[in-house]
Amino acid sequence: MPEDTSVPEQRAEFGRTVPERLAHRVVLNVPSRSNPKLTRLIELINADDELYGLWTAANVNAVERLGMTDHGPVHVKIVMNIAAKLLRLLVERGVEPGVVTNYGMGVEDAEVVVTLASLFHDLGMSIHRSDHEAFSLFVAQGKVRELLGEVYDVGTAAVLRSEVLHAIIAHRAGGKPLTLEAGVVRVADALDMAKGRSRIPFAAGSVSIHSISAAAIEAVHIEAGEEKPVRLRIEMSNSAGVFQLDQLFREKLAGSGMERYIELEAQFVEENERRLVTAYRL
Repeated sequence: MPEDTSVPEQRAEFGRTVPERLAHRVVLNVPSRSNPKLTRLIELINADDELYGLWTAANVNAVERLGMTDHGPVHVKIVMNIAAKLLRLLVERGVEPGVVTNYGMGVEDAEVVVTLASLFHDLGMSIHRSDHEAFSLFVAQGKVRELLGEVYDVGTAAVLRSEVLHAIIAHRAGGKPLTLEAGVVRVADALDMAKGRSRIPFAAGSVSIHSISAAAIEAVHIEAGEEKPVRLRIEMSNSAGVFQLDQLFREKLAGSGMERYIELEAQFVEENERRLVTAYRL
């Protein structure tokens, strides 16, 4: 009998209709640190039904139709907060964002770029998984223009829109970030790897090295580093988690421009498995 390769049916947690899904929306928040532009943008985004509808459509394609991990509002909220923390740790150690170097803007403007790119990087999943990074560009373009127009003059908004779109396309496999902001978003996307990321497909019976390895990652800690500006401390319950680090994370880190800023160490928090590796450093 041929192997059954169909995707197990996924049931929406809060019902199937659009009003039901939007009624249980995820509220976005990120520490603004006296950045009024960022605070205003988050307010606008949280009130935007069109944008939330796009995230919902992206997640339906990812989770309910393809049996993949979350690519909707929960994922982008996590990526946004990871990216903000990475950027701020780098700035505290004297690393300069692209918009500061090239345009004389402020760090608060770099935070805007990182936030919008993090939130919009997977919008193309609302159309299709294949080439979704490119689709995200034209899905996000109008919304980025609209939002930036609320807090910037026309010329500045146009430059920042370009920076946001660059960070979106650079998160794809083989993407080559040209700015610190784009590198931060690319790495932040890869760091949403803790076990909650695998819950839906794993519970539905979609067992693969991707779901098993993600289930082995207990926590991701982002801290100020000693030798480098950022230290990533990964807690794993099983050696299978090494796949997430050595294959998936390493691929996103390579060519991101962030290699020289990040040190990574994995620690095992469970003692009841036959230990295949004792430690992992990247």
